[in-house]
Amino acid sequence: MKADAQRRRCLIGAAAAALAMIVRAEAAPRVITVVARKFEFVPARIALKKGEPVVLELSAPEVLMGFACSELGLRSDIVPGQVSRLRFTPDKAGEFAFACDIFCGSGHEKMDGVIVVQA
Repeated sequence: MKADAQRRRCLIGAAAAALAMIVRAEAAPRVITVVARKFEFVPARIALKKGEPVVLELSAPEVLMGFACSELGLRSDIVPGQVSRLRFTPDKAGEFAFACDIFCGSGHEKMDGVIVVQA
């Protein structure tokens, strides 16, 4: 009898832990709005947590822009009047540079930023 009760408690604990993992995995991602303007990203610094689901909502009010962060495998065109969404979950900590990768005029070469992922 005592072994059966312990077994039931162990199974209930394991089921609760599995359910908690599923709920965390299905948690709504954090949405961060990023505006690409001539010749800057606003914000230019994006702070994230490792393992946190994120959606970057990218917009450009003026001209066609690009967003590229090769170290995190992120890339998108940013079309004026549209919102581009990049969904990802950072799996490593560190500082990762991003930049506009579509020539947008004089000053384009200074259009960059950083994603900071904390462990």
